[in-house]
Amino acid sequence: MTQVTTQTSKQAAEQAAEQAKNADNSVFTLTRQENGIAHLIMDVPGESMNTLKAEFTEQVTEMLKAIKDDSSITGIVVVSGKKDSFVAGADINMLASCKSAAEVTSLSRHGHMVFDQMEKFPKPIIAAINGPCLGGGLELAMACHARICSDSPKTALGVPEVQLGLLPGGGGTQRLPKLVGIQKALDMMLTGKQLRAKQALKIGLVDDVVPNTILLETAEKLALAGKVKAKKLKRSLVDNLLEGNSIGRKIVFDQASKSVLAKTKGNYPAPLKIIDCVRTGVERSPAMGYQVEADHFGHLVMTPESEQLRNLFFATTEMKKEDGVAGVAPEKISKAGVLGGGLMGGGIAFVTATKAKLPVRVKDIAHNGISAALKYSFDLLNKKVKRRFMRHSEMQKQMSAITGTLDYSGFNDADIVVEAVFEDLPLKQKMVADVEQHCKPETIFASNTSSLPIGQIAEKAQRPENVIGLHYFSPVDKMPLAEIIAHEKTSDQTISTTVAFAKKQGKTPIVVKDKAGFFVNRILAPYMNEAARMLLAGEPIEKLDKALVKFGFPVGPMQLLDEVGIDIGAKISPILTAELGERFTAPEAFDSLINDGRLGKKSNKGFYLYGKAAKKGKKQVDETIYGLLGITPSGSLTEQEIAKRSVYMMLNEAMRCLDEGVVRNARDGDIGAIFGIGFPPFLGGPYRYIDKVGAVNIVNQLNQWAQQHGERYKPCQALVDMAEQGTTCY
Repeated sequence: MTQVTTQTSKQAAEQAAEQAKNADNSVFTLTRQENGIAHLIMDVPGESMNTLKAEFTEQVTEMLKAIKDDSSITGIVVVSGKKDSFVAGADINMLASCKSAAEVTSLSRHGHMVFDQMEKFPKPIIAAINGPCLGGGLELAMACHARICSDSPKTALGVPEVQLGLLPGGGGTQRLPKLVGIQKALDMMLTGKQLRAKQALKIGLVDDVVPNTILLETAEKLALAGKVKAKKLKRSLVDNLLEGNSIGRKIVFDQASKSVLAKTKGNYPAPLKIIDCVRTGVERSPAMGYQVEADHFGHLVMTPESEQLRNLFFATTEMKKEDGVAGVAPEKISKAGVLGGGLMGGGIAFVTATKAKLPVRVKDIAHNGISAALKYSFDLLNKKVKRRFMRHSEMQKQMSAITGTLDYSGFNDADIVVEAVFEDLPLKQKMVADVEQHCKPETIFASNTSSLPIGQIAEKAQRPENVIGLHYFSPVDKMPLAEIIAHEKTSDQTISTTVAFAKKQGKTPIVVKDKAGFFVNRILAPYMNEAARMLLAGEPIEKLDKALVKFGFPVGPMQLLDEVGIDIGAKISPILTAELGERFTAPEAFDSLINDGRLGKKSNKGFYLYGKAAKKGKKQVDETIYGLLGITPSGSLTEQEIAKRSVYMMLNEAMRCLDEGVVRNARDGDIGAIFGIGFPPFLGGPYRYIDKVGAVNIVNQLNQWAQQHGERYKPCQALVDMAEQGTTCY
């Protein structure tokens, strides 16, 4: 349902738009201005952000017809009725309800039809963009004759559909290359990256960037100037050589396909389909390009990969709305403290100051610890300044939020203190006592331990209800997960407040039980141990890593050990074995690596070559490690068997965790595994994968291996019960 109103001033127009919206829940409202320009306001009722739905097609067509027939309207400015966002994309629920590829293809073609009407409209249509303009929202804006956007830090433009296993299905694969060139368009679509306003202006995606206060005025001026001429695509000499002829374009498309396959190992179908859409539109005809886009879009929505990526999107969206404990609202946090200025402490201080926008006080025992923490933030922010993502004044403002101290001065008003010191129980218990002495009675003590039980850290605390685990993953500025670990005496208030704090830092937090290894490290350990045993049985290092990368992990287990630190793995293993049993015992041969000073990347010595010994480019195995471990690499297993053995050990442990309540539900566990250890997102996480393979098949396979290789493969009771009862994780 659309609504047309006539007003005499901007203020009256906005009031009328509000009244009309309330009157009949209309999504599109037209408000005429005195100068002959009309504002086409989109405001989806009851939603914080605008999303495009199938039923809007008819409404927009109806509205465009009314505008075309009205000679008093000389131009249109498309604007959002939402305060800080334009259009966040298409409604994903709409896709989930489609039963066939043909149904989805039809949706895409309807979108093409409406956007085509806009593109060919006889009166100028200008998009006035403030806030997120993503996916279908950007496709809508690209169908307009020009785009003006605000310089607000919230303004972001992109086509992130690839992250859902999809492609831009509203003409994006055809319009974007015309605006910014083939290579830049492919880069945006294949990565899903979002551009800030100035970046979008630089590549020609938008026509102007202005302060939000004059956004509408600027858009109106452009509409008043009459027919907007499409800007000529500016290409550099190199871009012209590559994009201006068929031979150069073949190189671009072939290189893009090669790069995609190297990164995805063929596990994600969407990127190659995106390349095909662009190639068809450029090399054959735009009409064929649009048809191929709609067909590929229909196909992709029905793929299991897209289904799992959309499940993940829905799961994380759901989690954002939840408190740590249902019905318990978090307390406000105004200031944070960090104990320890090392790599983790520096990272925690950085996300607290820059993402959570909170003042943070770092305490260390030495000046160089404070310097290291400040340098961590300075280096990351300075990189943004150099790339012109950030003004120098903004960098100074964010840096000023981080201060340092060698004692507890400035900690008396901290609402939460995050401890990131060595994995030493007496030291962490002393930190608890210090915080209780120098901070407020309500101050939360959050430990970033990766293995020590929180209950033990809180054992001598005067206020154990304030003690909680807050486990970040390294590097803190990049890894999205945080494990929130509540021990038996942690209060519900502390849980909810800590969850809210982690969210403000830009993390996706999962609440887990206080058991050895918590969730992520616990399911990772059997996977790593299995890979280590296969290495000792003669499987080459690069073969093991290649098998798991091909399966879908970002890095293989041996490279991961190098990245994390072989010594860290050695420290965690005895803790897990002591509390959870012999299945967590790491192979003894690995002690010889530590004795040899092989700690991985940090010591420039591990499974792979580092520093001067390494050649640039490809990772090379340090062949001397085989002699040290007393093995001759031969390799008798297939890549599929290597991946299966490692992953099934992880699945078995994941089922134990679910059964013991270590994770609250399968959803949290899947998010934890994907964001914490890079479990392949297109498989949906360990629990979705168990449902896909089937508990019966996993139990049969584990039993077979148990007979061949030993007890460690024995399926856990929860998995056996699931197989016998025919139940699933979801």
